[in-house]
Amino acid sequence: MTAIRADDISKDYGDVHALDGLSLSVEPGELFGLLGPNGAGKTTTIQLLTGQLVPDAGTMEVLGVDPVAEPVEVRRNVGILPEQESPPSFLTPREYFDFVSTVRDIDREVLVDRVEEWTDRLDFAEKLHTLNTDLSRGQQQKVMLTATFLHEPAAVFIDEPLVNLDPIIQERVKRFLESYVDDGNAIFLSTHHIEVAERLCSHVGIVREGRLVAEREPGSLADDESLLDTFIDDVEGGVTP
Repeated sequence: MTAIRADDISKDYGDVHALDGLSLSVEPGELFGLLGPNGAGKTTTIQLLTGQLVPDAGTMEVLGVDPVAEPVEVRRNVGILPEQESPPSFLTPREYFDFVSTVRDIDREVLVDRVEEWTDRLDFAEKLHTLNTDLSRGQQQKVMLTATFLHEPAAVFIDEPLVNLDPIIQERVKRFLESYVDDGNAIFLSTHHIEVAERLCSHVGIVREGRLVAEREPGSLADDESLLDTFIDDVEGGVTP
């Protein structure tokens, strides 16, 4: 079964065409990268696939479930890490993980082991009892990464997962994501960083102005002059999120 599928999906915001007939698929064991400049439609794609938005046209399926017909079921089964998302300010990381475990029905002993594993990986055990509002942006990103994977979902949607992380932690996260798909899970990663897509992804879709304009295998992106020109043109043209 294909883990993530979109067929000819479109989404408009008034006169703005955020997505225009985009189709893609992600198989189990694949780390798919959606690469494009800011404003290309990457975040809208994730929001549609996870049932946060309803498309104007097209069909979708995530882990065998239609996110339009059953958005709650999709969000229950997947992991979602939006770009620049912050944990609840009035909770500590420990309290937030306890809340997530309740929502995700994670056994208490399992939760303790997984939190310990993640705090070791991301080096923030000493911050577990600090209010989230008092954490740095990098520490908050660590909390959100942990919460995303606590229930070990078979499909994960991540929007710029390395933002605000220092180089050592970035490398640890990269290695984890690679091992996670090796275990048969699917990851949908949105980024505008070519080097991130080159390193992590097993397959890359390139989106511009809401259209999937090309698909590439890793190792070819940095040498693709037409792709680089696209990014340069969009930056010079003032394309915004």
